[in-house]
Amino acid sequence: MKWSDWRSYFERNRLTPRPDVSDAGIPPDPTLRRCLARSLAVFQLGEAGEGRIAKEAWRFATPHVDDDWRVALGHWVREEGRHARILGDCVRALGGKLITKNWTNGLWVFGRRLMGVRLKLLVVLAAEVIGITYYGLIASKLPPSAIASALAMMAAEEERHLAFHVRFFRLEMSWAGPRILFWSVWLPLGVAAGLAVLVDHAATFRRLGIDRWDAGRRFVRLVVETGRAVTRRTPQPLRAVEVPR
Repeated sequence: MKWSDWRSYFERNRLTPRPDVSDAGIPPDPTLRRCLARSLAVFQLGEAGEGRIAKEAWRFATPHVDDDWRVALGHWVREEGRHARILGDCVRALGGKLITKNWTNGLWVFGRRLMGVRLKLLVVLAAEVIGITYYGLIASKLPPSAIASALAMMAAEEERHLAFHVRFFRLEMSWAGPRILFWSVWLPLGVAAGLAVLVDHAATFRRLGIDRWDAGRRFVRLVVETGRAVTRRTPQPLRAVEVPR
């Protein structure tokens, strides 16, 4: 996959219509609606804050990227912004309110502001794993509805995002030293991110009947699989991720 292919994918995907989530399939349980609205508001806050990376990418120099990557990264930021708007619609449909701060989002913002583009993208990589795991889990436990469909759609798009960022890090892993360094940062970052979400969204998972041990295992499995996809010498597709067609 070339960066021009990713640029084309994101440009095509910009035409995806924003789903209407104001349907009659909203859960009738008021406690579940309240918990779910709060969780989605937290995710919405996280999806809305990636714009700085796209600007910094134009000043970022490495042999492994070109202007197609930089343009694609900008499209990825806009797609995350679309996810934020969809989540905002879901929160309002559930009778909730958007929030402006949350402790887990504060950690993500702090992480994204550390050092340079590479470390920021590593934090983003963890966020994609979170989106795939938890959007998918929540969608699978909700009754059939536009909200469930929207979350499933976003989980699928996050899978593409993960593959996009994995390619960047694969190209950066040209010798053994970077691979060791990657694992030393990626594994604790990924596991800590998953634990933070499990703690912060415990009430929602409980109301939806999501086993937190199972959710944690799924998350750690994808963290490890992502690390292997980045560092293995022979490129192999991620089990959960489809590349653009």
